[in-house]
Amino acid sequence: MTGTSKRIGPGPYVLAILAFPAIVLGQAGRANDVNPSELVFTAVAQLVEAHATVAQGRRHYVQGLTKDRFRVYDEGILQEIVGFEADKSGFSCALLLDTTASMKHELPTLKRAILEFIDELRPQDQISVYAFSTQLEYLQPFTVDRSAAKRAVLQTRSAGATALFDSVYRVVQDLSEVQGKKALVVFTDGDDNASVLTAQSAIRSAGEVGVPIYSAAQGQALDSKPLLRALEELCESTGGRAFEVRGSKKVRELFAEISRSLRHAYLLAFRPRPAAAREWRDIRIEVEGLRRATIRTKRGYMARP
Repeated sequence: MTGTSKRIGPGPYVLAILAFPAIVLGQAGRANDVNPSELVFTAVAQLVEAHATVAQGRRHYVQGLTKDRFRVYDEGILQEIVGFEADKSGFSCALLLDTTASMKHELPTLKRAILEFIDELRPQDQISVYAFSTQLEYLQPFTVDRSAAKRAVLQTRSAGATALFDSVYRVVQDLSEVQGKKALVVFTDGDDNASVLTAQSAIRSAGEVGVPIYSAAQGQALDSKPLLRALEELCESTGGRAFEVRGSKKVRELFAEISRSLRHAYLLAFRPRPAAAREWRDIRIEVEGLRRATIRTKRGYMARP
């Protein structure tokens, strides 16, 4: 789907998040691209989703793991995995790009890196494009059309202030409605100076939704230790990663690393135990027979009665 950009104003904010999105097999352009033996999601409501990447060493991602190799623990209690997508299945990635006035000189470099990132996507992967400054702009809905995604990136222009955390919140809410594997990639070069929401509000809501977030901070953003800490918390709590870009030449390397991580992600789902009251529950994931592995996933979820 393509179309003109849609500018999203500040609007009212509602911090109640749906923690257990329903999963329905057969999203357009997704299920038919994967071997049925590697995609075992069924139409089950009230599931907790957990994205996971498994690595040994800094850059060696473990590929081809099957559902039976994973162990998911909810507050230390082993859960039955009732939904699973392998690393070969497609993902939906939303790009959130800083197009504030401070990006005037860096935006061309960022665009080139993102165009290469789009070229590395597999046929089954979907991408959407957002830009933020004082307001959030929806440039391209999810599509497998690489040309359409590139046009959306190329049309961005630098202007305005930085409403980073408002924009993260709004895009995370959009992604909460997307089925299957998904992620948000955020690029910013400045501290937030225009958001209604605080950093902690955005972090809390993103952690509850649990969509993996990857952030890249560059330029003036690197001078703000509170911002860097907030980005690290935002990403780590969701199972993503926060990067610091020291030099324009590193932008391409960073997007290449994010691309590798997304291509090697798994998605697991389980039915949550009944809850008597609203409560936070920690999640732990292990892989049987794999020692000294680094498993990135969200920290937990909010259980509700």
